Amino acid sequence: MTQEIRERASKIKMLLMDVDGVLTDGRLYNVPDHAGNMAETKGFDSTDGIALQWLNWHGIHTGVISGRVSPATSERARQTKMKYVYQGHIEKIPILQEIMADAGVSSEEIAYVGDDLTDIVCFHRVGLGVAVQNARKEVKGEAHYITAASGGAGAIREVCELILEAKGLWGEILKKYEVGVR
Repeated sequence: MTQEIRERASKIKMLLMDVDGVLTDGRLYNVPDHAGNMAETKGFDSTDGIALQWLNWHGIHTGVISGRVSPATSERARQTKMKYVYQGHIEKIPILQEIMADAGVSSEEIAYVGDDLTDIVCFHRVGLGVAVQNARKEVKGEAHYITAASGGAGAIREVCELILEAKGLWGEILKKYEVGVR
């Protein structure tokens, strides 16, 4: 991580993200329910989930702003203790402003992770704009940081670790799990 990214990440008090293509690989699965109606679901990466909880332990709030409405997203947000869950919004700036006002954080204290064109406007209004590896090239061109991992495959875990490390908190996580203790 560069010194500029470390400085940006050290100020983060909130991590916001898109869902499809970021928390997931972007695939949507339609499966029949008990009555034969189609229900949509999606897959989430378990390593992202634990890392989101680590942020929560350290008072770093998390949330999603997604263009799609999905019960699977609501459940994942509940499981990972996200404070902000906005679905059905492709115009993300008003939501970002609402979250900032509610949380009492400045733009430089927010990291936002995205993969598509609708996310670029958020990058321009936060302290750390992050594109996942599978993001469109235009999105990568506007990001401060690009993850090595793709969305749905540990990209959010990578961002959480980056923030925790920059804030000097990663060592606490390693110590908690007895990493390096024999």
